[in-house]
This record gives sequence, C-alpha cells and structure tokens, in this order.
Amino acid sequence: MLNHLQNTMLDEIDKALLRELQADGRLTNVELARRISLSPPATLTRLKRLEKDGYIKNYAAIIDREKAGYDLLCFIQIGMQTHQFEQVENFRKLVQDMPEVLECHHITGEYDYLLKVVFRNRKDLERFAVNRLTPIPGVSRIHTSLVFTEVKSTAALPLE
Repeated sequence: MLNHLQNTMLDEIDKALLRELQADGRLTNVELARRISLSPPATLTRLKRLEKDGYIKNYAAIIDREKAGYDLLCFIQIGMQTHQFEQVENFRKLVQDMPEVLECHHITGEYDYLLKVVFRNRKDLERFAVNRLTPIPGVSRIHTSLVFTEVKSTAALPLE
C-alpha cells in the first residue's frame, strides 16, 4: 500500500526528471533543469527528494557485457527441494555473493527462483552449475536457458 501511495506522489515534473535521468544519468543539474523547464535550484531540490525517498536507488554505468568479455547470457531456473526457512535464507545469501548473478527473483510456477547470469564461455557456465549451484543444500533442480539474442534490455521504467 505504501509503494502505491508513494507512486501517486510523483507529479509530472518528477516523472519528467526521472525519464531524463533514465535516458542519461550523467546529465548535469543545469542541463537536467533546462530539459524539464525548471530552475537548477528547484531541480536539485526535487532530485535530492527523489533520492531521499528511494525513487532513485543508485547511479551506475551500464557496461556492454559482450565487450567486457561476457559472451554468454543465461537464465537459470532453480527448484528447491523444500521451503524450509534456513535453506531458503542460505540459498539467497549464497546467490547474493555470486558476482556472475546479475538478478535473482523468487517466482511462482514450476521453479522457485529465476537467475539472470553472465559467463565468459560455456566452461564457466559448467563450473558455475556443477561447483556453485549443485552443492547448495536444498537445490533439487536446475534448468538453464542460453540467450541467442538479446532483443531488448533496459532498466528504464515506463513513467507515464
């Protein structure tokens, strides 16, 4: 409920500011202010509020994974044998410490978790599956899908 209430507190200027930052996070405050037709001090005040309220979680460079040597993008579905609290928490902690894992989602359906993972090659994938995932207590099933082509990849939300 709180997330819904926070969402309704964004006015059109806030949304415009967030859209501009999603398109280019390196905009100066002056350029950002020009683009949203607001003064630089007012823009900075709004920006600081959006950061404080948690709308803006972080600023980061988006690196081309293939140019960085990560040719293999995979989605790995994980099935847990049981859903005991200790096993689930252990799995989540271990996954958070795996740098290859870009995203981990607890999902509904046939599997329990969906991982988005990058590797340099298929040997790295094999080592990851055999040496890192399989030994985790409670993991009962692993299903890996290799990505042929990334058709769309964005972190930008459709702020309307």
